[in-house]
Amino acid sequence: MGHLLEKTALDRGHEVVSIIDVDNVRDFDSDAFRSADVAIEFTAPTVAFGNVTAAFAQGVKVVSGTTGWYSQHEVELHSLCTEGSNTLFWSSNYSIGVALFRAVNRRLAQLMNDFPAYDVRMEETHHVHKLDAPSGTAITIADDIRGELRRVGNIPITSIREGEVPGNHTVSYESDADIITLTHSAKNRTGFALGAVLAAEFTARQHGGLFGIDDLFPWIK
Repeated sequence: MGHLLEKTALDRGHEVVSIIDVDNVRDFDSDAFRSADVAIEFTAPTVAFGNVTAAFAQGVKVVSGTTGWYSQHEVELHSLCTEGSNTLFWSSNYSIGVALFRAVNRRLAQLMNDFPAYDVRMEETHHVHKLDAPSGTAITIADDIRGELRRVGNIPITSIREGEVPGNHTVSYESDADIITLTHSAKNRTGFALGAVLAAEFTARQHGGLFGIDDLFPWIK
């Protein structure tokens, strides 16, 4: 993702002033990093919060795409971004296709309120390196469905980790008569990189606050 983010940012006319990984974390405290309009953070759930707060300490806005950590720190992040005037954009998925997929799922869930014979379930498949399960995207889609489908409680989610799969998500509604299936399959990671850079362009224009993909693509709702 790091290389794709760099390429996408350069292709869109941006300058990459600092690249930080596990070998040069001290570069958070550098003039180069402080000169950034926005830092894009795609790492691991064990270090994401530390990375975000390290960027905040240098006055740098952050776009984060790391999953598996946000909910545990949401209250503190809200405080940092409202009382501390920091700026964070976080999403479990930056793919424009997934944003469209979420919008379609919301609409189908609304329709399903009139058809109680259908039971809903989900399956998600990712590469073997992904640490969290279910995926953050699957959890977000499940929350979307629960927000629209009045009768449903927990939505069964099957998580599969195999090969180098960028990410597949399938939502199914099954009755005794038939099955309705919606699927989004990422062919590669370029869509995630583009969405993250679009989010960075959006975040650079903000002055304090906590933002998400619904702010970038309000038609999701």
